[in-house]
Amino acid sequence: MVVEKISLKKLFWIFLFASIIGAFYEEGLFVIRHLIRSGIFVWEPRRGVFWGPISPIYGIGAVVMCLLLVNKKDNLWMTFIKASLLGGVTEYIISFLQEFFLHTTSWNYSNKFLNINGRTTLPFMLVWGIFGLIFVKIIYPPLSSKIDSLEMFISDKLMFILILILSIDILISWTALIRQTLRHYHIRTITVVDRFYDKHFDDDYMKRKFPNMVKR
Repeated sequence: MVVEKISLKKLFWIFLFASIIGAFYEEGLFVIRHLIRSGIFVWEPRRGVFWGPISPIYGIGAVVMCLLLVNKKDNLWMTFIKASLLGGVTEYIISFLQEFFLHTTSWNYSNKFLNINGRTTLPFMLVWGIFGLIFVKIIYPPLSSKIDSLEMFISDKLMFILILILSIDILISWTALIRQTLRHYHIRTITVVDRFYDKHFDDDYMKRKFPNMVKR
């Protein structure tokens, strides 16, 4: 078995790819559920940043699975079990950190079967396992080859620009979430940045961008 060295560049492309696919998956799932319940087409954003179809939890999950599952000599069952555990743990930790720092949740499975503190469920962990198995065994090998070919045509400067744009998007989005939490606790503005956020990223704006986020 040839062990592939997974570079930081490749991890970035995998994070970006999985984050975009994850955002469209969540939005498509919402549309289907709403159609089934009401027969009405309703679209709602399911993203983790202000600008662009990016859901970082899927990108983080894909990177974790790359680092811990790719290049292993595991059979299909072992890969499935490990992916289930990694997906569940990742989802649990992100939910915990969001609630701890922002006092909000974007999902709550308290009423779901076999849930774990409302942050994940055993059935959903099995779904993560299926996703992880498909990703590691089917999607990753050709995707890795495509990324290797892509890197021959994309300069380091262009990649740096993409990383910079994504980093700014994440930084502004997540600091605006922090400012929203402080605002809810009536903590006054101190800097010009606070005032800018309160003016341009008020509660109505945040609700439009993160409609499934609930204050705890």
